[in-house]
Amino acid sequence: MNFSKNSINRRISELKSPKKRLGHRAGSITLGTIAGITVFIAVTGLSFGYGAIRGILAESPVYDPSMMKPTEYFSSIYNSHGEVVQQLIGPESNRIRVTYDELPADLVNAFVAIEDSRFWQHRGIDIRSILRAVTGVLSDNYSGGGSTITQQLIKNTVFNGGAEKNAGSRFERKVQEQYLALKLTHDVDRKTILTNYLNTINLGNDTLGVEAASRRYFGKDVSQLNLSECAVIAGITQNPARYNPITHPQDNASRREIVLSEMYRQGYITAQQRDEALEDDVYVRIQTNDIASRSESHPYSWYTDELIEQVTGDLKKNYGYTDTQAWNLLYTGGLQIYTPQDPDIQKIVDEEVNDPSNYSAAKISLDYRLSVSETDGTIKNYTQDDIRTYIRTQKEKPDFDGLFATEAEANTARDEFRARALSDGGTILSETSDTVIQPQVSFVLMDQNTGEVKALSGGRGEKKASRILNRAADSLRQPGSTFKVLSVFAPALDSGQATLATTYYDAPLSSDGKIFHNWWGDDYKGYHTIREAITYSMNIPAVLCLRDTVKPQNGVEFARNLGISTLTATDNNLATALGGITNGVSNLELTNAFASIADGGVYRKPVFYTKVTDQNGKILLDGTPEATRVMKDSTAFLLTNAMTDVMKSNTLYDGGGYPVHSTGTTAAFDGMTIAGKSGTTTRNNDVWFVGYTPYYTAGIWGGCDGNQSLSNSETGVNNGGTSFHKIIWRKIMQRVHQGMTDPGFAVPSDIETADVCRKSGKLPITGVCENDPRGSSVYTEYFAAGTVPTEVCDHHVRITVCGASGMRPTSRCPESGLTQKVIMTVPDGGDVTDDSAFAMPDYCSIHSPD
Repeated sequence: MNFSKNSINRRISELKSPKKRLGHRAGSITLGTIAGITVFIAVTGLSFGYGAIRGILAESPVYDPSMMKPTEYFSSIYNSHGEVVQQLIGPESNRIRVTYDELPADLVNAFVAIEDSRFWQHRGIDIRSILRAVTGVLSDNYSGGGSTITQQLIKNTVFNGGAEKNAGSRFERKVQEQYLALKLTHDVDRKTILTNYLNTINLGNDTLGVEAASRRYFGKDVSQLNLSECAVIAGITQNPARYNPITHPQDNASRREIVLSEMYRQGYITAQQRDEALEDDVYVRIQTNDIASRSESHPYSWYTDELIEQVTGDLKKNYGYTDTQAWNLLYTGGLQIYTPQDPDIQKIVDEEVNDPSNYSAAKISLDYRLSVSETDGTIKNYTQDDIRTYIRTQKEKPDFDGLFATEAEANTARDEFRARALSDGGTILSETSDTVIQPQVSFVLMDQNTGEVKALSGGRGEKKASRILNRAADSLRQPGSTFKVLSVFAPALDSGQATLATTYYDAPLSSDGKIFHNWWGDDYKGYHTIREAITYSMNIPAVLCLRDTVKPQNGVEFARNLGISTLTATDNNLATALGGITNGVSNLELTNAFASIADGGVYRKPVFYTKVTDQNGKILLDGTPEATRVMKDSTAFLLTNAMTDVMKSNTLYDGGGYPVHSTGTTAAFDGMTIAGKSGTTTRNNDVWFVGYTPYYTAGIWGGCDGNQSLSNSETGVNNGGTSFHKIIWRKIMQRVHQGMTDPGFAVPSDIETADVCRKSGKLPITGVCENDPRGSSVYTEYFAAGTVPTEVCDHHVRITVCGASGMRPTSRCPESGLTQKVIMTVPDGGDVTDDSAFAMPDYCSIHSPD
């Protein structure tokens, strides 16, 4: 039977016409005609549908059961106690993987009851669901309801949630979805399908999967949920926005009742269990946990900021990842990152760094950016530097250094400047403003025996955002006199060219076109040993040691081997001896360099993670660092022993000049052996203290972000002074070591002792060196085996003098009045030093000729 398209349309029109109905004479149609048309439409529809379906199925995504599960999970960071301290959550990754065994039966039954009651029986598709889809798929408001759990899993993992914009695309996706559901149910057991589904679904509040939802709404693992709580979560999935139990508790409660009723109807629970669950006021608990969750929400810690840098860097290095690939794995790969961060130590560090009583001043700096479109179309950009210039010139405060007494004062200055910038009718394009407390600090604490970073602070005050300037790891500042140990005295001792007893002559020095001074001013002390140069942080002996013994390029290379990565060829000069380097150093690298000394001369890269595993527990990164010997253990001990003198109350003989004291006593505390070195830069812009005990190495930097002076005696400026950092270091380390025994620093087997003269560094002359007019200059020093001096002192001399004048005798001096005196030999031009007071005297004038 053949019908043309026009004849079919005509027939249909005739059937609809009021004048041509069944029963009319000539125009009436028979039942056979109707049957024929029906058969034609059915056959044509089936033929067309079969071809269309074949085409749709041919374009189905590649079938891979392993891909039909969630792949994006947030990563978790654990401290040394095994506690989760941070979660790294990327887009579509706020989920935590759980296994079927971890799912409570009530939760499984709740989802099956409300989402797919025949899940355990059908083969991935449900005919009744298909019929519902057929009636709804052509409607623009079709929501996809009625799909089986298997189909929903495929929709979420293969079809990106099924966000099609037209009916044709929705129809194609539904056909492919059902086809893949049949195949998946054939190849994968239902428990796995259900587990993957429950790990995938959106459950509101940026939570994906039931474990993340359980922690977000109830503050506990999913395995601990009760029946009422299971029904709450199962009720969310149909519409995560509408049934959010935090924002819409009443709507969720209605949905929870439906879930429980379905569970009862399908025989999963009893009527009593249903009623008891309905009586549970679960939403009070949800709101309470929500308040706690929001109060705990904060930017990443300073430690986590640097941990992210370390992990992403190692992922790129070890696997060749790009920045984007490393970031995606870190934020969506469900990694487990285990760190050595000690929460107890970190708490101590945070408390002391942020304790206002540890600072003698509190100033405010302004971080400001303003972009203005002028009336002529030009754009002008302003910063806090422009505000400082405005105050200096327009407010007639030429000494203003950019720091304000209060936050209110800073905001007032900002508002005045903005008004002035807009005075010509300009329009603000963008503006940002923030205040920061000053002075700032950074603190790093490590276990030198393992390289593990136990605690880190990148600044004081509120941390307002993640991944901002981390003063402990990112900020480069001049290291001052701490660098003398790394670039001068360590290589001098390690090369065997010098010992702790080696002396240098402290006197005015000009070299490399620069004039060098001591930190205490133009007062010079004559011959002093490397030990004394470390104890009193003497500048001239350090410069002379670098120039005459080590050589600048060797000093730079030695510091590089200790992990100082910021040095350049421009640092091959004498200023490096005093920490005057081109780029500065980070606290992290400086502290780690001293940790290498503390560990007997072994360098390790700082450890921020012990291991990183993937979702399945496979180790991706092993944090165990490679140990590299960078100096002899004898060198490390000699430096350590000298730096213990820094912590003791010692005074350099002043000979009537400026008294110089050991520089670390403010940081010292009783009950523990400590070695350390301080550092202060020109104009007191930066202050440092790095020290260690037999257990831990810690470094602190203090200063202002804008490089303002911390203390200026000439102008009377006090922006914190130059001792607060040592007070903080002492308080932190004293608390950290509370209750620990003091084993002292171990003495290596290749260390020996010998008596030497402290003015020559050589063996003393009996009856001479111990008779120095200032007291005996003989002392016992440590030496690396084989480096004990063999020459005798050539700086002390016994001479005959006139007893009456103490000067060299003339021929008129009576022999009966002559006596012996020990004096110093000093270099030419050494008459301005302390030692010169005991140099060769002039001839006697009492008995001189007329």
